[in-house]
Amino acid sequence: MAGEILEADTVTADRGGADASAPVLLFDSGVGGLTVLDEVRRLLPEAPILYAADTAGLPYGTKTEAQVAARVAGLLGRMAERFRPRLICIACNTASTIALGMVREVLETPIVGTVPAIKPAAAMTKTGVIGLLGTQATIRQGYVDRLEREFAADQQLLRHGAPELVGAAEAKLRGEPVDPAAISRAADALRAMPGGEKIDTVVLACTHFPLLEPELSGAFGPEVRFVHGAQGIARQVARLTQKQAFSRRAPDRALFTGDPVAARAYSTALTRFGLKTIERF
Repeated sequence: MAGEILEADTVTADRGGADASAPVLLFDSGVGGLTVLDEVRRLLPEAPILYAADTAGLPYGTKTEAQVAARVAGLLGRMAERFRPRLICIACNTASTIALGMVREVLETPIVGTVPAIKPAAAMTKTGVIGLLGTQATIRQGYVDRLEREFAADQQLLRHGAPELVGAAEAKLRGEPVDPAAISRAADALRAMPGGEKIDTVVLACTHFPLLEPELSGAFGPEVRFVHGAQGIARQVARLTQKQAFSRRAPDRALFTGDPVAARAYSTALTRFGLKTIERF
């Protein structure tokens, strides 16, 4: 499913001479970015990956714009200096819509971000009514307003901030049961809005939420389709690195900013995504 991608500046995208072992750095507030990692691996199986989860700062969706921008820019600046990635992918809608501009101002590394996939959803809908599930911070961003005006002006976009779905996705990746009430509340909130009974397409505007697509599909019913940006992000990463050599000289790894003991609860899931070691940053 295609998504809307905030592309790396072409001036900084030429890294043909990068060290072959330089990683692609995928950054998210938690484990939602693993949905992007999965798609990147399909296109670039040889690319060394460094996955960074800012679990100490989770959740981003309830923070102010200033808090998110400062935290993301600070962490990525330190990670870029330490790990020298060939490209950074901000695999987080909230961080991208708030902090991408600031990060690009301070780093020379090519940056790929993601924003809600409203354009492809507008092309998919038959009823003209689109639901959007994101964090509270994402759904209030002016960028979302601009996407709606540009691509869905003649349609109805219903937005709902569903922060508890972030926790539900994180729990699922730890092997814990998903609270069905959290899924139902998100679906019911969109359905209860004027026109909500006509929703046939839902934008998953948080990289965590595709992890819950089976549960959300059960709550919305078979007539509703879902769209998110992971495949589009992966295509952009592949495009910007297409002339570069890859050499994985060590196993791919995950960085967590939070408690390393708590991070080990994700070890089984991380192994499934090809991340062999967990380190604290």
